[in-house]
Amino acid sequence: MGRAFAIGVTLNIAFVGAEVAAGLWTGSLALLADAGHNLSDVLALLLAWGATVLAKRAPAGRRTYGLRKATVLASLANAVMLLVAVGVIVSEAVRRFSEPAPVETSIVMLTAGLGVVINGATALLFMRGSQSDLNVRGAFLHMAADAAVSLAVVIGAGVIALTGILWIDPALSLGIAAVIVLGTWGLFRDSADMAMDAAPRTIDVEKVRRWLADQPGVEDVHDLHIWAISTTETALTAHLLRPANTDADAFLHATCEGLASRFGIGHSTLQVETVAAHACRLAPAEVV
Repeated sequence: MGRAFAIGVTLNIAFVGAEVAAGLWTGSLALLADAGHNLSDVLALLLAWGATVLAKRAPAGRRTYGLRKATVLASLANAVMLLVAVGVIVSEAVRRFSEPAPVETSIVMLTAGLGVVINGATALLFMRGSQSDLNVRGAFLHMAADAAVSLAVVIGAGVIALTGILWIDPALSLGIAAVIVLGTWGLFRDSADMAMDAAPRTIDVEKVRRWLADQPGVEDVHDLHIWAISTTETALTAHLLRPANTDADAFLHATCEGLASRFGIGHSTLQVETVAAHACRLAPAEVV
């Protein structure tokens, strides 16, 4: 995945430079807006890449989970950066409606067409890992959206060339802003949830609770917590009431393996209690 990030960053830095130059030369706000979006994506790729590297560091000192959470924070930062960029694009687009400017459509179409190729190729680099890693999914969504936006810029410039209607340029910028918001909102929501130690959306907490309660000898499940250590790793802690716990080690091994294979929870810590009379102080549902 490191190679994919390196290729993606290199291609997009070069394209941002070309797009800014073309946008200033032609006076196209849509092209400049797309360049700003692409620049934020370069930063997003760098953040995601750096977080992936940090996540591989071994636990040390007070950081008992290492730096795995960096991938979650990078995803959240990427989403926030894109939403800020939307505000800038919308502000400038509104101004351009009252002050339309001529556009060199042929250069705009050529530059944006190059963007379709570069962004599409970069998105393909991250397609495989986007299903299992929120951090990589963020990179994939950025690049896929960019390819679509660049295609829209090509079409918009073509319409301007045919009709001479200049307000199409700022209108297209607003469309770009809408695409960014739609593509970013899910990433922002999931990243914020993970940053606050919510269970990943792919895991049904109640289904996990029922599965634990159905294990041999288990009479009660309480103090269940599921959270993301990183964008690819999930942890669980739970207390299980199991009076007849004669096969303790075998039971713990089988249960942890089941959690990993069924739910993708690879880091499970289970506390087995054998005497119900000594009620656990963490048993009430409202106690964390």
